[in-house]
Amino acid sequence: MGIERTLSIIKPDGLQKGIIGKIISRFEKEGLKPVAARMAWLSQKEAEGFYAVHRERPFFKDLVAFMTSGPALLMVLEGENAIAKNREVMGATDPAKAAAGTIRKDFATSVEKNTVHGSDSPETAKGEIAYFFRDTEIFPYAWAR
Repeated sequence: MGIERTLSIIKPDGLQKGIIGKIISRFEKEGLKPVAARMAWLSQKEAEGFYAVHRERPFFKDLVAFMTSGPALLMVLEGENAIAKNREVMGATDPAKAAAGTIRKDFATSVEKNTVHGSDSPETAKGEIAYFFRDTEIFPYAWAR
């Protein structure tokens, strides 16, 4: 696959639980390196725009309300096959169906409060990263090699 980038969000419940370090260390252990990061308390407009693809779904309002309920940690992760690897480390959206040892199995409490977000394709990753980060805010991990 090669080196890719993906958007990763530690959602408000992850910050509230104080598990940022635990989550990032899981990504790093799997070869996913943060190359951009910032905390943000999403506005209603930002959350609605980011999740616009779900606008017609019944959970949209609850999702926006949750994502605006507290700060989140926005990150760009870089690594070999980063999109698939991130999704593997996160686990299934429903923590009850997530594999043992995944972030969602270990930390999420419900489908709605599932602790993390990750891009699902290269096209989605490109758009999601650009939604939150300018190119000048992303520092390729290659500088540390």
